[in-house]
Amino acid sequence: MKRISRLMLIVLVAAALAAPALATSASPGISPDEALRILKEGNARYVGGKLQHPHQGPERRALTSGQGQHPLAAVLTCSDSRVPPEIIFDQGLGDIFVIRVAGNVAATDEIGSIEYAVDHLAAPLVVVLGHSQCGAVTAVVDDAKLPPNLANLVEPIKPAVDKAREANPQSAKDVLLKAAITDNVWQAMDDMLRLSPVIREKVKEGQVKLVGALYDLDTGQVQWLGPHPDQEKLVGAKKGAGKSGKKGKKPKKSED
Repeated sequence: MKRISRLMLIVLVAAALAAPALATSASPGISPDEALRILKEGNARYVGGKLQHPHQGPERRALTSGQGQHPLAAVLTCSDSRVPPEIIFDQGLGDIFVIRVAGNVAATDEIGSIEYAVDHLAAPLVVVLGHSQCGAVTAVVDDAKLPPNLANLVEPIKPAVDKAREANPQSAKDVLLKAAITDNVWQAMDDMLRLSPVIREKVKEGQVKLVGALYDLDTGQVQWLGPHPDQEKLVGAKKGAGKSGKKGKKPKKSED
């Protein structure tokens, strides 16, 4: 019986390695637009309760272990336990390179991780995914007293909240919070493009698409915001211009 089980396992692994065409939805060379289409279709399945749970079996595990990862997208999103990218986009092993941090901020660690995804793994798409009821953004909106490390972590969110306040004077808190969550997505994209020569160049050359998105906790639906409104200006901006990053852990300004 043990010999039969061992033989079956060998056959499964061999079949997976011999059939790369079935292995991944993110084969090398996939376009940014195709990657975005796959995520949109996955979210539609999730919202409609028609999940396929692709690439989660032993064949996929064997393939990604033996032949490495070729993610179709890098997703920077919040650590909130209600926002798991692989589930809401109905993807599997090796499909999404996920960077999670409270408030989906883009500081040194996050930007470096995304650089790895686009430069070393050739991910053609980067998504900054905010979400409704974000606790990190709410803390900044409320000017809450936070422990030192958490206060440093949410520091990059403050410009987004300031911008939302300026655009929504005298607004109710729920209106302000919604605007701040959206502006925080733009802020992370702004920081990423200004502070990373690697990401900026790949976006400029069309090798990578950088888009913002918002996840609704109630409906499960992702609202796609598209590229940063000032992307053209940002990809041509002086490298390292402006300030961002966590206190005591700022991304280094790039050299011209």
